[in-house]
Amino acid sequence: MAARDRYSRKLECSRCGNSGFAEVSEDDNPRRETPGFLVDEMPAGFSDERKSNDPAKYMIRCRCGSVFPFKQKSHYAPGGEPRR
Repeated sequence: MAARDRYSRKLECSRCGNSGFAEVSEDDNPRRETPGFLVDEMPAGFSDERKSNDPAKYMIRCRCGSVFPFKQKSHYAPGGEPRR
Protein backbone atom coordinates (compact mmCIF):
# COMPACT_ATOMS: atom_id res chain seq x y z
CA MET A 1 0.00 0.00 0.00
CA ALA A 2 1.40 3.37 -1.01
CA ALA A 3 1.60 6.30 1.35
CA ARG A 4 -0.54 9.36 0.76
CA ASP A 5 0.64 12.94 0.53
CA ARG A 6 -1.63 15.23 2.56
CA TYR A 7 -1.95 18.99 2.27
CA SER A 8 -4.34 21.89 2.82
CA ARG A 9 -5.67 24.14 0.08
CA LYS A 10 -7.44 27.43 0.63
CA LEU A 11 -10.79 27.67 -1.14
CA GLU A 12 -12.18 31.13 -1.75
CA CYS A 13 -15.35 32.05 -3.60
CA SER A 14 -14.83 35.02 -5.90
CA ARG A 15 -18.56 35.77 -5.82
CA CYS A 16 -19.36 36.00 -2.09
CA GLY A 17 -15.93 35.86 -0.40
CA ASN A 18 -16.62 32.66 1.57
CA SER A 19 -13.31 30.95 2.34
CA GLY A 20 -11.84 28.01 4.21
CA PHE A 21 -9.23 25.29 3.98
CA ALA A 22 -9.87 21.90 2.39
CA GLU A 23 -7.81 18.93 3.61
CA VAL A 24 -6.83 16.75 0.65
CA SER A 25 -4.62 13.77 -0.11
CA GLU A 26 -3.03 12.10 -3.14
CA ASP A 27 -1.12 8.87 -3.72
CA ASP A 28 2.61 9.47 -3.81
CA ASN A 29 3.30 6.73 -6.35
CA PRO A 30 4.43 8.51 -9.57
CA ARG A 31 3.74 5.41 -11.72
CA ARG A 32 -0.03 5.60 -11.27
CA GLU A 33 -2.15 6.90 -14.15
CA THR A 34 -4.07 9.25 -11.85
CA PRO A 35 -2.95 10.79 -8.55
CA GLY A 36 -5.80 9.18 -6.58
CA PHE A 37 -6.92 12.63 -5.43
CA LEU A 38 -9.40 12.80 -2.52
CA VAL A 39 -10.88 15.68 -0.55
CA ASP A 40 -10.76 14.35 3.01
CA GLU A 41 -12.42 17.35 4.67
CA MET A 42 -14.35 20.20 3.06
CA PRO A 43 -14.70 23.57 4.86
CA ALA A 44 -18.13 24.83 5.93
CA GLY A 45 -20.09 26.46 3.12
CA PHE A 46 -18.53 24.37 0.33
CA SER A 47 -19.57 21.05 -1.19
CA ASP A 48 -18.60 18.72 -4.04
CA GLU A 49 -20.15 19.62 -7.38
CA ARG A 50 -18.29 17.03 -9.47
CA LYS A 51 -15.84 14.63 -7.86
CA SER A 52 -12.80 13.42 -9.76
CA ASN A 53 -9.56 11.66 -8.92
CA ASP A 54 -7.79 14.41 -10.87
CA PRO A 55 -7.61 17.78 -9.03
CA ALA A 56 -7.79 19.68 -12.35
CA LYS A 57 -11.28 18.22 -12.99
CA TYR A 58 -12.66 18.37 -9.42
CA MET A 59 -15.40 21.03 -9.14
CA ILE A 60 -16.47 22.80 -5.92
CA ARG A 61 -19.83 24.47 -5.16
CA CYS A 62 -20.09 27.39 -2.74
CA ARG A 63 -23.19 27.95 -0.62
CA CYS A 64 -23.99 31.00 -2.80
CA GLY A 65 -24.28 28.73 -5.85
CA SER A 66 -20.98 29.61 -7.50
CA VAL A 67 -19.11 26.65 -9.01
CA PHE A 68 -15.35 26.68 -9.55
CA PRO A 69 -12.51 24.19 -10.12
CA PHE A 70 -10.49 22.94 -7.14
CA LYS A 71 -7.29 23.63 -9.03
CA GLN A 72 -7.49 27.27 -9.97
CA LYS A 73 -4.78 29.86 -10.40
CA SER A 74 -3.53 31.00 -7.01
CA HIS A 75 -3.09 34.67 -6.28
CA TYR A 76 -0.62 35.77 -3.64
CA ALA A 77 -0.25 39.03 -1.80
CA PRO A 78 2.85 41.02 -2.80
CA GLY A 79 5.87 39.45 -1.13
CA GLY A 80 3.89 36.31 -0.27
CA GLU A 81 4.85 34.22 -3.29
CA PRO A 82 6.12 30.72 -2.51
CA ARG A 83 9.85 30.06 -2.64
CA ARG A 84 11.17 28.06 -5.57
